[in-house]
Amino acid sequence: MPAGRRPSALAPALRAWRRAVVAALALSLPAMLPVRAAAQPRNVILILSDDHRYDFMGFMPGAPEWLETPALDRMAAEGAHIRNAFVTTSLCSPSRASILTGQYAHRHGVVDNTSPIPPGTTFFPEHLQRAGWRTAFIGKWHMGEDADDPRPGFDHWVSFRGQGVYVDPVLNVNGERRQVKGYTTDILTDFALEWLGRQATNGRQQPFLLILSHKAVHAEFVPAERHAGRYRDAPIPYPATMANTESNYRDRPRWVYEQRFSWHGVEYAYHGALDFDTFYRRYAETLLALDESVGRVLDYLKQSGLASSTLVIYMGDNGFSLGEHGLIDKRHAYEESIRIPMLAWAPGYIPAGSAPSQLVRNIDIAPTVLELAGVKPRGVVMDGRSILPVLRGDAGEWDSELLYEYYWEYAF
Repeated sequence: MPAGRRPSALAPALRAWRRAVVAALALSLPAMLPVRAAAQPRNVILILSDDHRYDFMGFMPGAPEWLETPALDRMAAEGAHIRNAFVTTSLCSPSRASILTGQYAHRHGVVDNTSPIPPGTTFFPEHLQRAGWRTAFIGKWHMGEDADDPRPGFDHWVSFRGQGVYVDPVLNVNGERRQVKGYTTDILTDFALEWLGRQATNGRQQPFLLILSHKAVHAEFVPAERHAGRYRDAPIPYPATMANTESNYRDRPRWVYEQRFSWHGVEYAYHGALDFDTFYRRYAETLLALDESVGRVLDYLKQSGLASSTLVIYMGDNGFSLGEHGLIDKRHAYEESIRIPMLAWAPGYIPAGSAPSQLVRNIDIAPTVLELAGVKPRGVVMDGRSILPVLRGDAGEWDSELLYEYYWEYAF
């Protein structure tokens, strides 16, 4: 501005107008310019968490204000947040079997946490392996209760028996058991990155599938030492239906009220071992290392150059109640139990910041990966269908249905 000239009173308004115009142009340019779609990914990483509820991510409107999940928030911002994702059985083993077979529990036969895998069951990684893919499973298997032996369909195997432990786990590494010191979420991530490193340096001649299956955030919750106490003073957002009032239990089944006082209810959580507030805060603290694991995987893909050729899917094996209707845990068909977090990330292939609303089920994962791979196994019956059109934003009409089933467990 020339010396001695007074600024116009309209100057601030003009500057604000210019900023608004620039912002509007920036937002409209991507839609105005032709966009070259990235090539379809040739690798898949499935990150599976345990008991992570659908709204327990920092970017979700229903999440506590103090909750920190920067890596999951990043996945949603750079990829797709599938808003209406559900499981067909809200229990570890049946859900995992449905993810790996594309079938409902009544078809694959893994109906609870103790039933063995029926003979002849085929999981989708076997089809990929036959088609020349490199395959790895790292983490919680939990089908067949205490079985941790390497399973067909995987070139590389790292697992543990049953639910495992949070600290110093005994792992079965390609058929040999050994104890590994440290925090399980970190250890599993280390194994995953080590295996990815070998894929990045082998000339990328073969596409790969990695399933990173975490124990976290399954009860009883044990946060990493570096995270313990992070939310010690965080306020608990008690759900309205948690109150023990006549109106909350009017027209509800009797078992809902009775379970309030069982080990899956707020009055006697895990046999009274934890008060509800501690239970809630430890759940959130245990999630922190899981989120860090996701961030480490995404960072490695970008640093190694694999990001442009890899689809990453993050999902929970089922939801989790935190006081709704006086309940904790899962199993029942309330939304908090059967609805799950699901994110998909593939830079340039999946529209960044998209949030498709179509109904997606855990049985849809297997057919999705097989379609991505161009593998069409003969004689295989799947109840799910590919959601690639949903992830790409061109699903059009999308008719879906959800059958929820839960088989009787004597212990509960």
